[in-house]
Amino acid sequence: MYKVLLVDDENLLLDSLEIILSLNGMEIAGKANDGNAALQLLSSPEVKCDIALVDLNMKGMGGIELIRIMKEKYPEIRILVLTTFYDDKNITEAIAGGADGYLLKDSGKDAILGAVNQIMGGTTVLDQKVMLRLTALMNQNLSAGKPEEKGSAAKEFTEELTEREQEICTLMVEGLTNRQIADRLYISEGTVKNYISNIYDKTGIHDRVKLIVELKG
Repeated sequence: MYKVLLVDDENLLLDSLEIILSLNGMEIAGKANDGNAALQLLSSPEVKCDIALVDLNMKGMGGIELIRIMKEKYPEIRILVLTTFYDDKNITEAIAGGADGYLLKDSGKDAILGAVNQIMGGTTVLDQKVMLRLTALMNQNLSAGKPEEKGSAAKEFTEELTEREQEICTLMVEGLTNRQIADRLYISEGTVKNYISNIYDKTGIHDRVKLIVELKG
């Protein structure tokens, strides 16, 4: 049973998340309306937390600062950003600060539950819109480099991968989800997951975002 800390300044959302998570076998470790209140809860020896669902834009201490402090003081706690914002600044600062996932609030119940389980299983989870934005940012960064340098690092990085694994890497860089990759290649989603697992083993990177960054070279 995962113990979840909820951090958001919308009490209605906090109550809704509490109901959804509780009905799906999770325990609510606490609820807070901003970063300061969340840190106060975590400082209590009675509060045990596995994962925190954190909004970014809150009165008082916002989510970006909270993520940074939590990762310093409580590195064992996973963090899932749950917000309405997916602009470049928020995405990059949240991920750089150590967020383990980034979902938009309109993702739906199943996506939120799935994200919690995936993150607790060691997988980074990004909303499709966030992944597309992140990919665009990396493309912008690449376009600023020297033409002869583009793609060279990525080519060397994927030398040990099979043709199919390289194809899947390409689709991951495009921002496709496992389901979309499966549909594109006419294979099952389980097969895609197996390929990605092999890619992780061969590259030594077991994080989707970090892998994509490396593939971008």
